[in-house]
Amino acid sequence: MSRTTTMTVRVSGAYENVSEYIRDLIRRDKERAEREAFDRLKADLNRVFAAPDDSYKPLTAAEVVARNRS
Repeated sequence: MSRTTTMTVRVSGAYENVSEYIRDLIRRDKERAEREAFDRLKADLNRVFAAPDDSYKPLTAAEVVARNRS
């Protein structure tokens, strides 16, 4: 047997209803997650591009595919 649960939430004057408030929370969380992912990517790229050129070695397409499969 299913039960219905009702929740009362106070919403500040910036929102007309709870649904709008929830959507805003979701949107902000998504923006935060995207910003963190971008910051991680930027840090990785900065680290990689800071490596000296002699640290790179030529690879064939087959070697790249094999490396990425493992």
